Amino acid sequence: MERPLRPEWPFFGMSTMAKKRDYYEVLGVAKDASAKDIAAAYRKLAIKYHPDSNPGDEGAVEKFKEAAEAYEILNEPEKRARYDQFGHQGVEDQAPHFTDVHDIMDAFGDLFGGGMFGDIFGGRGQRQRRARRGADIRVDVAIDLEEAAAGVTKTIEFSRSVVCGKCSGTGNKAGASRDTCRRCGGRGQVVQSAGILRVQTTCPACGGGGTIVTDPCDACRGRGYVGAKVRRDVRIPGGVDDGTPVRITGEGEPSPDGGPAGDCYLFISVRKHRLFLRDGQDLIVQFPITYTQAALGATLDVPTLSGKASLEIPLGTPSGQVFEIPGRGLPDPHGRGRVGSMRVHTYIEVPKKIDARQRELLRELAELEHVHVSADRKSFLEKIRDYFVSHSDAAESQENANP
Repeated sequence: MERPLRPEWPFFGMSTMAKKRDYYEVLGVAKDASAKDIAAAYRKLAIKYHPDSNPGDEGAVEKFKEAAEAYEILNEPEKRARYDQFGHQGVEDQAPHFTDVHDIMDAFGDLFGGGMFGDIFGGRGQRQRRARRGADIRVDVAIDLEEAAAGVTKTIEFSRSVVCGKCSGTGNKAGASRDTCRRCGGRGQVVQSAGILRVQTTCPACGGGGTIVTDPCDACRGRGYVGAKVRRDVRIPGGVDDGTPVRITGEGEPSPDGGPAGDCYLFISVRKHRLFLRDGQDLIVQFPITYTQAALGATLDVPTLSGKASLEIPLGTPSGQVFEIPGRGLPDPHGRGRVGSMRVHTYIEVPKKIDARQRELLRELAELEHVHVSADRKSFLEKIRDYFVSHSDAAESQENANP
C-alpha cells in the first residue's frame, strides 16, 4: 500500500495573523458592503498599487498583496462569514499564500476581464504568458471523535481529470498536430484597451493555450484529459475540528496548458459523540454522583476518550460543580504540543426507586435535619380498600342514628 499522503502543515496557520489589518479596512469598504462593491474596491487598489505602476516600490507590492488577500477572503461568502464571526483567526487556515505578484495575477486576473493585468499605463511591464494552475477539488470526510483526537489515515475517493491514454494529452488524433491560434497568434493572450488602461486577457479562441485542435481525439474530444476515479490514503492529524480544511498539494485538476495541478482540499466533519461534547480542544462530560458521594466525598473513575481518569470528589460537593482534568482533551492540530482538558460537570442523581431500608434511613436523616418529607404513599388497591371501608362505616353510623 502506498504511504499516506501528508498535508502541508503551513496551511494550518503559519501566517503572521497578529500583524494583519482588518480586511474591510484594507479595501476601504463597510462591513455590509456588497460583493460588487468589494470587487470594485479591489480593482481600484490593484491598479493603484500594481508593481508596473510603482517600479521599485516594495511598499506598493506589499499593499498589492494585502489587497489581494483581503479580496480572497471577502469575495467568498463562506470565508467572509467565518471572518465576520471570528476575525483573522477564523480564516487563518484559509488565507491565501501569495509568493509573488504573478500568483495574484493568476488568481484574480479574470476580475479584470482576463488572466493577467497586462500592460498598464502606456504599455509598460508587458509580461510573458504564464501557464495557468489547475482547479482545486473539494472532498468531504466524516470521522469519529476518537479519530479526531488520535489522528487517522483515511482512504478517500474522488473524481478528477487524468491524461487521456489514447492521445497522451495532446487532444489530437494519431498523426494530427495542433495549429497556432489565429486570434492571438500563439500568445494565448489578447489586449483590450479602455482609455489609458490596457488589459491583457485570456484568448477566448484557444483558452490561453496558444494552439487549437484541428482533428480532435475520439476518446477525450480534444480536451487531452478524461474523467477518472482516484483513491488516496491521507493522514488526518489529531485535533482537527468541524470544517477544518486539509490541503493535499497537487492532487487537484491538471492545468489546461501545462502549468501546475490544483490541490485537493479535505473538509473534515466530526460526528457527534454519545457521551462527550466538544468545546474547541476541550471535552465536556456530564457525570452523575449520588447524594452520599457529594456529601461525604469520593474517588471516582471518569471515562475519557482513551480510557478512564481518577477524579477526587471533595466533601460537600454541590450539584453542578465542574472539575477540570488537564491533558485529557484533544491535541493542537498545528503540532504545537498543547492538549486540551476534560471538564467534568457533576450533578446529583436522585434514585427513582429505593428499598425499605433506604427509606427508613432517609427518614431518620430528615428528622435529624428537621426537614419535612412526604409520608409514605399508599398503593392504589390500599386506597380503594380504605375508601370502601370508610364508606361502609359511615353508612352503618347513619343507620344506627336513624333507626
